[in-house]
Amino acid sequence: MPASQSRARARDRNNVLNRAEFLSLNQPPKGTQEPRSSGRKASGPSTQPPPSSDGARERRQSQQLPEEDCMQLNPSFKGIAFNSLLAIDICMSKRLGVCAGRAASWASARSMVKLIGITGHGIPWIGGTILCLVRSSTLAGQEVLMNLLLALLLDIMTVAGVQKLIKRRGPYETSPGLLDYLTMDIYAFPAGHASRAAMVSKFFLSHLVLAVPLRVLLVLWAFCVGLSRVMIGRHHITDVISGFIIGYFQFRLVELMWLSSNTCQMLISAW
Repeated sequence: MPASQSRARARDRNNVLNRAEFLSLNQPPKGTQEPRSSGRKASGPSTQPPPSSDGARERRQSQQLPEEDCMQLNPSFKGIAFNSLLAIDICMSKRLGVCAGRAASWASARSMVKLIGITGHGIPWIGGTILCLVRSSTLAGQEVLMNLLLALLLDIMTVAGVQKLIKRRGPYETSPGLLDYLTMDIYAFPAGHASRAAMVSKFFLSHLVLAVPLRVLLVLWAFCVGLSRVMIGRHHITDVISGFIIGYFQFRLVELMWLSSNTCQMLISAW
């Protein structure tokens, strides 16, 4: 009998499953019932209280990661390209915003840069067009000015609608001015000054006979208006580029819907 017990102890010591690192393999999985042989041992009252529902709920909540902490393992190529271009746009726009605040590197030139931007505002252009329309005495001049006025109104409504839909903020926290609120140019995308400058410059190049230096200056003016909006931190680079594109398509739309001289005279007489 003692010999059999010593052999059993030696067999237990040689069994690798009895080691500490393999003890979990001998335990029954969670959620399964214990065998009947252990029922006699646990026949008495349980000494450990059951886990509370609050503790189990807290453990489940701690195991659940929030959505912003979850990493997308298989991002699409379009998503990667879009996020990369967006990051480049924001970085370049912030670097070009040299007149964005009083502490900026070009803060002394902020007033001059803002003045360049005002030359592309909608209120001065609409007021100047109406004044020229009232003083004009030729049918051809009234026809051109009436179509220009309608193009300016189309630009304001288009930009305000797209900005209200996208609601993109600028690279810097700059509050819009009074003239911006009047033309509903509150958000950043697209740049209303850039679209207006592109549309007006293309309109003048098509309907006015200008010398080559004036045509070059007109194109440079439109470019400077868009650049000034980036320098004061009001728009991103993509906002200005999108504004130029929208302004060109607005000009093409006005050309397709060009009002004749008789229609313009009827509108002027009704007004």
